Amino acid sequence: MPEPWPVPEEAIEEKFLAATGPGGQNVNKVATAVQLRLYVYTLRLDPGTYQRLKTLAGSRFTEEGEIVITARSYRTREANRADARLRIGELLRRAHERPVKRVKTKPSRTAKLKRLEGKAIRSDVKRGRGKVAPD
Repeated sequence: MPEPWPVPEEAIEEKFLAATGPGGQNVNKVATAVQLRLYVYTLRLDPGTYQRLKTLAGSRFTEEGEIVITARSYRTREANRADARLRIGELLRRAHERPVKRVKTKPSRTAKLKRLEGKAIRSDVKRGRGKVAPD
């Protein structure tokens, strides 16, 4: 798997929340879930990358230009924090990948002839299925 994109610290804000899920009684006492906010405008992305990032982020992209990632899969703050940072780095890496342009190709003359011959054969087969004319 490719390396996630490095995220500058000044573009991130972290907040810890009470998590749901595994953790027993501890889950009610300790804020282990992390909500990570990435301020996209501080990254100064080119328009193409910005548009791809906005599309990839979907509903996690706010009107203020932030991407909000919430990680609560693990029991510890450190593990959730690492998970959130990995996810945001992966999102940025995918946004920086330019889509490969499709190169248009034409079928060769031989391929066209072969296709037309096949159609003619099939046409004859179908014509043979029609009503027989009395002689």
